[in-house]
Amino acid sequence: MTMQPTAQQLDIFADSRDVVLRNGVFDQLQRRNGAAARAALDQLATEFPDDRALSAMTVLVRELEGGSTTPFADHASLAVARRHLEKEVAPAARRVLPAQTVGAWLAPCWSLLAQRAAALALRGADHHAATHAGSHAAPLWLKARDWAAATTAVEAIESWWRIPAPLAWMTEARYRMGGLDAAWPLLAELAWLAPRQFATVLSGLADASLETLRLRFDAEFPGSGEVEDYAWFPAWLLVVKPALAGRLGEARVQRDQSASRACALLGEILRREHDGNQHELVGLRQALSRLHEGLFDAYMATRKVQHR
Repeated sequence: MTMQPTAQQLDIFADSRDVVLRNGVFDQLQRRNGAAARAALDQLATEFPDDRALSAMTVLVRELEGGSTTPFADHASLAVARRHLEKEVAPAARRVLPAQTVGAWLAPCWSLLAQRAAALALRGADHHAATHAGSHAAPLWLKARDWAAATTAVEAIESWWRIPAPLAWMTEARYRMGGLDAAWPLLAELAWLAPRQFATVLSGLADASLETLRLRFDAEFPGSGEVEDYAWFPAWLLVVKPALAGRLGEARVQRDQSASRACALLGEILRREHDGNQHELVGLRQALSRLHEGLFDAYMATRKVQHR
């Protein structure tokens, strides 16, 4: 015997029309087909003008329809476009799209902004900008997940390795392309040049092994407890992870930074230990003690050597 649908089931079938129309808009958004998405959105708006997804979907459809490729005339124009993407488009995407697809959907939007910003030079005000801030193409390429383009954009900045913001951008790009091993030299340089920036990058990378080391550093390093302590992170790493000496030895030493000199000194100490040159070691260890007594004590503790 065939069962007849109940009244409640019939209500469900009737209500599913909005789901079908909403899915139609969603499918076209995923395909990034602006014209088809607009047609599907208009149909949803006509039949269900109070649908709760309408406002967010409208923002995304307009984004697909916009698509200007005109280069930005100045940094102010880029700032306006970036704020629109961050404050309106990205939240709308998070409301409408599955969480795992939001980043990929937004990537072409960031890529377009980066292309339009290609001719804008790094401003002095952006030298210390946070990793993804600043009116420059490089952090936009990072948002777009185009690590090679971000690298190229940073390399166009004169002496980028001496400026905190582009050094931070290059550090992330290097990590995304080659992993932690590839990024160690730049991470060291960033820690010496801009400890606060270094801490921001560490947080953004969300690398489990790096986070473990950071937490251990926070607990063990005999410093002031301020963010400036991170300048000593590379030197401390050589104490607890001497196998990293080769990678950290590739970092450009900053002679005006005590923490950088200490890292180079520890690298030399490790080499002399391997060679067994005790006479040279005495002088090198004394030099390390003068740079940072607490770091020296941590190093000596790993050697189980008594000292006065």
